Amino acid sequence: MAGLFSKLKERLTKTRQGFVDKVGEIFSGAKKIDEDLYEELEEVLIQADVGVNTALELVETLRKTANERKISEPAVLQEVLKEQITAMLGEERALQFAPAGPTVFLVVGVNGVGKTTTIGKLASNLRAQGKKVLLAAGDTFRAAAIEQLEVWGARAGAEVIKQGEGADPAAVVFDALRAAKSRHIDVLLIDTAGRLHNKVNLMNELSKIKRVIEREIPGAPHEVLLVLDATTGQNALQQVKIFQEAADVTGIILTKLDGTAKGGVILGIQSEAKVPVKLIGIGEGIEDLKPFEPREFAKALFSLAEEG
Repeated sequence: MAGLFSKLKERLTKTRQGFVDKVGEIFSGAKKIDEDLYEELEEVLIQADVGVNTALELVETLRKTANERKISEPAVLQEVLKEQITAMLGEERALQFAPAGPTVFLVVGVNGVGKTTTIGKLASNLRAQGKKVLLAAGDTFRAAAIEQLEVWGARAGAEVIKQGEGADPAAVVFDALRAAKSRHIDVLLIDTAGRLHNKVNLMNELSKIKRVIEREIPGAPHEVLLVLDATTGQNALQQVKIFQEAADVTGIILTKLDGTAKGGVILGIQSEAKVPVKLIGIGEGIEDLKPFEPREFAKALFSLAEEG
């Protein structure tokens, strides 16, 4: 665990500088707890892409706690804020696997968020756990998506079920489900197209894919995982709403947390979207997709623990 904490601490540097350090400056520069402090804090939280509603909620709870506990020292209030943020991050929520037969993970998200790469990394992680993994190239809109998935499949040691560009994604998924059952596959990972220019088409396509999955394997998909790019900040929250309508998202994979000062968006997602973050991407390496452990994340963000 010390290794993960150390890596998180290093990879979250930009978010710490753009969010936590600025919060610290407000508290260290304040002589007393007053409305100016609360307003400055609200502004910094919103700039860190925590989200307006979440920022207001945090500050209001902080104000209430300060009154109830009769807190007068800014430094003490800062510790209360850390506690609030840690609580808001929630409890760890592991991926759900089928008790028997193939587990099916439907992976959704807009183009450009690192969806196919994330599927490849997840496949590699699952293979390292000794699971038999199969990939389905359900993004038939782009030939490059199929090719990219094949490259990742080869790296992870997982075969890819595919058809040609422009094929019916539900037909690809049907073939993959049949193959998963006949080959006694442990986990089937399904890639999907992520174009949003026509929301109706997206919803219809995902609904059709889900119907095929449910018909072939009752109880599946066991997870609908939405891949979000942390660098998009508040746009990520809008994507959650769209995909929730289209596919009943059960978990979020937040990528590129190492490359952004907008890591505060994770708070907005946990608070406003009510969908748990299950995995986070903290680097380019195949091993840099990690289970989201809220307490470790909070410790790394605030550097609350000593390494080792």
